Amino acid sequence: MTHSAQIRFAEPADAFAIAALVNAAFRPERFFIDTERTNPEKVAALLQTGKFLLLFEDGVLAGCVYTQLRGERGYFGLLAVDPQRQRSGIGARLIAAAEQHCRAASCRFMDLTFVNVRKELPGYYRRFGYTENGTLPFPPEAATKIPVHLVRMSKAL
Repeated sequence: MTHSAQIRFAEPADAFAIAALVNAAFRPERFFIDTERTNPEKVAALLQTGKFLLLFEDGVLAGCVYTQLRGERGYFGLLAVDPQRQRSGIGARLIAAAEQHCRAASCRFMDLTFVNVRKELPGYYRRFGYTENGTLPFPPEAATKIPVHLVRMSKAL
């Protein structure tokens, strides 16, 4: 167990660390796509439209999640936990922080999306009260090795 955990909003200077963490955490996706999940420029662009919550354990970036306010709907994505620290509750703490951030901004619902071939994710998110409610096309600019689409899950806040 950690002795000191801290969650804070990301700043532009965090873009490189966020990109490195996300790419390490999303390595399991390499079977269907050859490219890195993100880069510092994409992170910087996301910081213009939403916020990243960063979780540090003993001063080390251990996890992050991207949040965006969309009227009465909040969104979270890019939930990433350092592979060495996965299955330790960091993801759950980040989901709770993302939900609280959106609730505080008067969001009534929370949405998320993930790639359909990540078979472990529906059950994971159901544990937090999310239910599947549709699909979306995978971004066409991302060349994939096999056909994939996004699954959307939501819950009331």
